[in-house]
Amino acid sequence: MPVIYTLTPKLRIKLKDPFGSLIQGTPEETMDKMREMVEKEKPPSIISVGDVVSQNLHKHNIHPQLTIIDNISLRDQPMPKEAAVEKTIYVDNPQGTITQETIVAIKRALDENEHTHIVVNGEEDLLTLIAVLFAPENTFVVYGQPHLGIVVVKVTPERKSQAQDFLNAMKSSKS
Repeated sequence: MPVIYTLTPKLRIKLKDPFGSLIQGTPEETMDKMREMVEKEKPPSIISVGDVVSQNLHKHNIHPQLTIIDNISLRDQPMPKEAAVEKTIYVDNPQGTITQETIVAIKRALDENEHTHIVVNGEEDLLTLIAVLFAPENTFVVYGQPHLGIVVVKVTPERKSQAQDFLNAMKSSKS
């Protein structure tokens, strides 16, 4: 499980800001707004990164093609394991890193176009960048913004470029 990228302290601060459109509110409010966005823009797929947002999407009948979770909410609250999926993949991805194994799993899940659940042993937060980088254009990548709501990243060439810039700013172990 080679680590390809490692988060730097400077980038950790920068990544606290929403990487897309922040939708503030309760889970019900954010899911209503999310449903409106999906009905209006009809994204080719939805990817969710994080336990609470993934659970809320499923609960409100918005089913992501790819769900990336670690079964931990805010690092200390175990999440119930429930969601109808066609395939479940388990990967190791230590906190503050992105591993080769995880990049391959995300790319494969997007290529196979099945409803896939990637369960991370470690931390999934940074995997939003990988999802944006490899998702088809106009896909919605959704993640939680703790204590505020959710962030919806509409995948565009500009967002892909920004994701790559963030990855380039990390410590890389690629040769």
